[in-house]
Amino acid sequence: MDKADELVARGADRHRQGRIEEAESLYRRGLRLNPNHPDALNLLGVALRQRGRLTEALPLAARAAALLPGAANVQANYGAALAEAGQLPEAIARMQAALNMAPDDAMTWRNLGQAMMAGGAAAAALGPLDRAVALAPTAPEAWLALAHARRESGDAPGARVAAQRVLELARRAPALAENARFLLAALGEGTAPDRAPAGYVRELFDQFAPRFDAELEGALHYRTPALLAEALRQVGAAGAVLDLGCGTGLSGVALKPLARRLEGVDLSPRMLDAARVRGVYDALHEADLLAFLPRRRAAWEVIAAADVLNYLGDLAPALAAMRLALKPGGTVAFSIESGDTAPFALGEGLRFRHAPAHVAGLAEGAGFAVLANTRCTLREEKGTPVAGALLVLR
Repeated sequence: MDKADELVARGADRHRQGRIEEAESLYRRGLRLNPNHPDALNLLGVALRQRGRLTEALPLAARAAALLPGAANVQANYGAALAEAGQLPEAIARMQAALNMAPDDAMTWRNLGQAMMAGGAAAAALGPLDRAVALAPTAPEAWLALAHARRESGDAPGARVAAQRVLELARRAPALAENARFLLAALGEGTAPDRAPAGYVRELFDQFAPRFDAELEGALHYRTPALLAEALRQVGAAGAVLDLGCGTGLSGVALKPLARRLEGVDLSPRMLDAARVRGVYDALHEADLLAFLPRRRAAWEVIAAADVLNYLGDLAPALAAMRLALKPGGTVAFSIESGDTAPFALGEGLRFRHAPAHVAGLAEGAGFAVLANTRCTLREEKGTPVAGALLVLR
């Protein structure tokens, strides 16, 4: 074993122990001795992905895959990196090729199914995800992915079974269990929580980011950002603007003409990457809105939230936090999916619906004057208009 091999082996040992930064350092030392060491390239790419540094990881994974075309694990890792980057057709092809070489790789079957889900093909994802749980029946991650695929493909009973299996297996994985309980509540089993789990929302929009703009502006006829911007113009709101849950920046484009300074905040790093490319924001922040707003008191004249509060059930904490984050006389505009149940109801689509009159009452209780509470159509879903309301507060 030469020195580069030794360093990579030591890095892999640290990696298995969860000491990822130490592993990264050892892989880099190995690459300084041998820049084309395929295992160092592959494993460093994996480590960087685990640390959220996909832009750096992707070219390393590509080089490793070119050097080792017959290594199933290397091809699978490259496929997973491509999926994270939103390059879904190539990702699926790479993972399918890897599975032809190593058909018993449960993780790659799960990754393949999730890539298909990210591409909007929930029914096609069922086969790979069924295979994943058959190969790894005690892996809660695979069961959770299967539960979501079954729900999206219209199999609510099957989704309940898979989600219950997650709860049986995820005693040491509280985030997975929370996600499964949230899914079950949306399917009518158990009490709805006060909000969607932050980890679920982050993963959902990370996966959705590559097709977000095309799907919302195309098939879903998404109108909310333009409606909010027009509502703000009508009340003369302008100045320092916060785009709450900014996503890929569609709302930022609509809000920019009102903004002396425009900032965005979102949970999803991949959404923020897309928003950054648009170049309309003066600053972007990766954070949960309920943690972010209280740290920024009296910071903005305007706060806008397009299709964000649908992931919160109890809106009282969010309204109180927005009130504190506004300058005196500031304006808030946001959309909700409207329903008849107060205070809120969780639908099978895993979003909350709110009674507009109840939300207006919460706003007044938080110290706002309600300037507008207007019924509207936010978008379409499976060909059906989604009823909503726009509220403007001061």
